Order: sequence, then C-alpha cells, then structure tokens
Amino acid sequence: MHAFLSLGRWFFAIPIAIFGFFHFMNGSQMVDMIPNYLPVPYFWLFLAGSGLVAASVAILLGKYDKLAATLLAVELMLFILLLHLPAVMRGDPTAMGSLMKDFALAGAALLYAQYVAKDRSVIG
Repeated sequence: MHAFLSLGRWFFAIPIAIFGFFHFMNGSQMVDMIPNYLPVPYFWLFLAGSGLVAASVAILLGKYDKLAATLLAVELMLFILLLHLPAVMRGDPTAMGSLMKDFALAGAALLYAQYVAKDRSVIG
C-alpha cells in the first residue's frame, strides 16, 4: 500500500510540470490571459511557466520541496485572484472550472508542504 501511496507525489508534480511547459509551447494562445495592466505579458507568462516547472522538479527531487510547494500554492492563488476571478466576474463560462482546479491544486500544494515535504531546511 505504501508503494501505491508514494505515487501521489508523481501524480501531483507531473501535471504541474506539464502545465508549466504549456506556458512555453502555447505562449501565443495563453498570453491573452495576462491582464492588460501587467506590462510585458510574455515575461509574466514565462515566469509563471518557469515557476510551475521549478516547483515540480523540486517536489520530485525532494530538494527544497517544502519551499517549492508553498510558493506553488502562492502562485496558484495569484492565478485565481488575477486571472480566474476577474474572468468569472465577466461571465466567462470556463473560468469557474479553472478557478476551482487551481484552488484544489493550491490546497494540495499546501498539504504537501505541511505533511509530505522532506526538505524543511528553508522554511522549517
């Protein structure tokens, strides 16, 4: 049973990495999601993608994974506040699904940081 449960780390980190790579592969389509008040939208797009990939790598390697999972939760909550919530308020029919997905993933990242993370050297 322990071997099966240990797959959870992989099931969590790999989709996060894939979402991160989407920021690079589909940048021309995703850049429209960046709010107009943020300058240089491709910078923010690639920064977000880099954060997702870096968090996944840290979680999979178990190095700085508590810090990475905590920062991942912060990034996902920023996605909710800056991207999804305004889209929901505008009546975008797909935004609520994205909001709930990122909310659940942020919760999972916080649970990982609290109960699963191995490297607690940075934030205890």
